[in-house]
Amino acid sequence: MNKVITDGLSLMPPEFAGGLDVWSSEDGTPGSATYDGDPNAAFVPADQDFGGALELLKTTATQRLRWMGETPVLPGCYLRVRARVKAISGNLPSVRIAAWPGGAGSAYVPGLVETGPTVALSAYGDIVEVSAILGTGNRTGVDMQWSPDVLYAHVGLDLTGATGGVVRIDDLVVEDITSAFHRSMMDWVDVRDYGAVGDGVTDDRAAFEAADLAAAGRDVLIPEGIWALGSSMTFENAVRFEGTVAMAAGDRLILRRNFDLPSYADAFGDEVEGFRRAFQALLHFSDHESLDLKGRRIEIDAPLDMAAIAGVSTYEIRRVIRNGQINCLASSSWDDGVQTSDGTYDAASPLTLTNVTNVANIAVGAHVTGVGVGREIYVTATNVGAQTVTLSKPLYGPAATQSYTFTRYRYALDFSGFTVLSRLQLDDIDIDCNGVASGVMLAPSGSQMHLRDCWITKPRDRGVTSIGQGCQGLQIDRCNIISDEQSTAAPDRVSVGLNVNANDAKIRDSRFQRLGTSMILAGTGNLIVGNHWFQGDTVTDGPRVAGLVFTQPNVKSVVTGNYVDNAFIEMTNEHDATPDFDNQFSFGGLTVTGNIFTANDAAAWFSFLVITPYGSGHYLQGLSVTGNSFKAINGDIDRVERVDASFAALDYSRTRNVTFAGNTFNGIAQNTINPVTLEFDQPGALQNWQIDPSAYLPFGGWAREVSAMVTEGPVQSGLGADVSAMPYVTTNDGPAKNQVRLTWPEPVSGRVHVTSRTDRPI
Repeated sequence: MNKVITDGLSLMPPEFAGGLDVWSSEDGTPGSATYDGDPNAAFVPADQDFGGALELLKTTATQRLRWMGETPVLPGCYLRVRARVKAISGNLPSVRIAAWPGGAGSAYVPGLVETGPTVALSAYGDIVEVSAILGTGNRTGVDMQWSPDVLYAHVGLDLTGATGGVVRIDDLVVEDITSAFHRSMMDWVDVRDYGAVGDGVTDDRAAFEAADLAAAGRDVLIPEGIWALGSSMTFENAVRFEGTVAMAAGDRLILRRNFDLPSYADAFGDEVEGFRRAFQALLHFSDHESLDLKGRRIEIDAPLDMAAIAGVSTYEIRRVIRNGQINCLASSSWDDGVQTSDGTYDAASPLTLTNVTNVANIAVGAHVTGVGVGREIYVTATNVGAQTVTLSKPLYGPAATQSYTFTRYRYALDFSGFTVLSRLQLDDIDIDCNGVASGVMLAPSGSQMHLRDCWITKPRDRGVTSIGQGCQGLQIDRCNIISDEQSTAAPDRVSVGLNVNANDAKIRDSRFQRLGTSMILAGTGNLIVGNHWFQGDTVTDGPRVAGLVFTQPNVKSVVTGNYVDNAFIEMTNEHDATPDFDNQFSFGGLTVTGNIFTANDAAAWFSFLVITPYGSGHYLQGLSVTGNSFKAINGDIDRVERVDASFAALDYSRTRNVTFAGNTFNGIAQNTINPVTLEFDQPGALQNWQIDPSAYLPFGGWAREVSAMVTEGPVQSGLGADVSAMPYVTTNDGPAKNQVRLTWPEPVSGRVHVTSRTDRPI
């Protein structure tokens, strides 16, 4: 680089032959004394060595010579000032290059080195060349390192030492020697050339800004050292880090051209700190929608509090973290926090515990357990002064005042510190929990969070946890959640793959391996499509547990094209403060179609579909189970569906709009069909024919309706005469109301096909 050539910069002072009125005997500033007319100075037009030369009689201890013109001093540019001097007579002085630094508004910039090395004149007539290099960079060989505040210089020289001597000075030379410090065709600029110090203390931000401005498309080089930045810094150009930066936690480093984890890891000398700073920048800067981890592995030994890292409490702009691995290392920082406290619950305020003891010790995000507490209830907020705890969902049946346990699991990525967080996507992220940590905790509120192509491996307690409404519209696509309880018997596992409290979750093409429970969904409007969850074990004839749990009775959801392996789908209403039926929608709104259900070595009483009412009076209204394949291996199971009446039974008198059709059954002792068409033979003449479809009717329901009856062949009286009269039908017959009776006008025999239903269509 040479600014004289590239920018047409004028550096050279005029020759002495042009007059001494521009040469000052002071500091060179406007109004200072000049050598024009000075009796101790004269221009010698024909010196044998110099041609034209300035002859000076040294009369002061430090005799100054300064050009009154302004030599520009540019960041990143290095100037060498040279002069040839010889002694003529009298005492022999010493000589050095000197310059006065000027800043904005022609102000003097204090505190800088203003002179170069001193050289003594040792003999008359000997030519001595003195030189000095000035510039804004912290470079070896720079004699006068100036700050970026300097804009120009009054260059010249000093005569020091004894007075009374006469010297002659050749015309001064100022030249751009930047190329001596780096290549003229380099593709980077060095922050040292713009005044950066790199001692870990001095604020180098201004120098960084100057270097970035000068780069103009080239990279900015941060050499070895620790470079302190006193405030946030944005680089418009790509940055190469050989050294590291030091910034306050609240200050942000923005790398517009190389916004990725490797760059931030290099910038801060640590991958974890680099990730923190990169995530902080992601949420505070609009130029990038995603943070690319570039396949890097981040090893953490404590939870990452993402809200504290970001420094914000609300964020609802789409952002993506992609392509990397988070590996959790064993440490005590992952230990669960457990607090047991008494509290009072009133169903009239279903999301609040009052009069809670030790509220200050209960953490937001803690899992709540106790008598009458449903699955996956979490603390969304606490109020120490009011002694209240806000819950994610209601409790179905606690005592008015009782003891609760609050367990705070530790998550690799913990977003619970946000008040609202929406539209954040984790894409192709591998979270290795290694049995010491849980995976991801969502914010208390927000929507459209998205995990895509992610792996959560061996979570200690939970894979993905929602502690409030931050799961509204949650999307889980092509993800894998793999348990740390592989060898544990299914009923003894405690891990949960994910839970959802809000509506409209979309769980697609994902895989859940041997968790305690794969999914617990407390909202409605769910799409569960193309997943595989398997929860089997090596126990022969062993019990199996729920894999997919709906905790609202009317779920308005679709379960399609899944592989349900050694687990069952359960419908409950455990997240209801008043679980008895009270004119709301009851169990239903669910379509289960095109799924593969399989069980190996399962207990005979195991079923793939289970309804568990937590209160009385509930019934089925709107359930479609069609086109599924049910198969048991190494031992038949009794049937594919059942009611768990541990808390309450269903009201079969109100069953409506239930379809159980087009399914295949293998290794199932009893097929389930509704409506079911049965062939019935009556060999002897009877007036009342008792037909029993109960084994086929789903969930032990009543035979509420007969939709069709067809005779096959003649119906004959006891005397062998054909009878053309038709019978009337009595439904809900028998002690269990699960049979149908045909009553003929007279005793008859024959064969009929009767289609009966456990429901009424409307």
